[in-house]
Amino acid sequence: MRLDQALASRMAGIALGHVRNPYPYKMDHVLAGDEDARPPRHFHPIFFGSFDWHSCVHGWWTLLTLRRMYPDMAEAARIADLADDSFTRDKVAGERAYLDRPTSRGFERPYGWAWLLYLHLEATRHSDRPWASELEPLARAFADRFRDYLKILTYPIRVGTHFNTSFAIVLALEWADSFDPDLAAMMRERARGWFGGDRDCQAWEPGGDEFLSSALTEAYCMARVDEAGFAAWFAAFLPHLAQRQPATLFTPATVSDRSDGKIAHLDGLNLSRAWCWRGVAPLLPGDDAAIALHAAEEHLAAALPQISGDYAGEHWLASFALLALLQPAGAD
Repeated sequence: MRLDQALASRMAGIALGHVRNPYPYKMDHVLAGDEDARPPRHFHPIFFGSFDWHSCVHGWWTLLTLRRMYPDMAEAARIADLADDSFTRDKVAGERAYLDRPTSRGFERPYGWAWLLYLHLEATRHSDRPWASELEPLARAFADRFRDYLKILTYPIRVGTHFNTSFAIVLALEWADSFDPDLAAMMRERARGWFGGDRDCQAWEPGGDEFLSSALTEAYCMARVDEAGFAAWFAAFLPHLAQRQPATLFTPATVSDRSDGKIAHLDGLNLSRAWCWRGVAPLLPGDDAAIALHAAEEHLAAALPQISGDYAGEHWLASFALLALLQPAGAD
């Protein structure tokens, strides 16, 4: 399965339909007094749509990425106009000011942080617009938070939801390699320390509402932080790959109710597994790479048709589909 302009246009239409859709909205917000009971747009002048802050961020990443790849698609001009209106100095300052609230230390940690850095990195690829320079103060603020967080995080978080450590490192590392080499070095050092000795993963997944594979996201993280040593590490981490064990990693999750926001996470699990399988495949020997790519295609086939239809998944699934499709095995 590959990305083409028709699919890109469909994804862009989905994201355009929600990045400025103000309600419903679930806030990551601590009220310190009555004055804090205000609409999301008051606190988040850019990322007030898409049901929640982080989904709005990666909805914008989806739009900018598709605009760059398919500048002639019908939606490209609207994406640029909306981004021009959104990524302004005053609005970025409003988003930045929210971080200074005493109760905002854990705001969107670390999932939203990583996605904001990934969005800023994508913005740097649009040289015809000032989006990157406008967003950079917000990106730098989140990078500083990431650095402070890594200093105090004794143990990695391995759950298959927003708190997952390895997922955040995968996204943020690419930004850090370009903008903050010291942070990139810290990420690599911490990831190797946390995951370098892991062996014979049992893959106790999926959980009932998870959208990340704790096993495969860790593997992809190790592929990013230690490319040269990855094949040997992976052979010990999943020593029964040739037998397609643990079987759960090769079996797309069943989604029983796509109107339930948590159950709908499982479509995201299938997409993020496809992303990880495609991500690690180029670093594996031939037979193992083929197994990984076959697993990726099975997971994509299960989830790609589900990126629209119910808002519970529609406000975010296209971003994860795009992550998977942009991997080398699926790039157009």
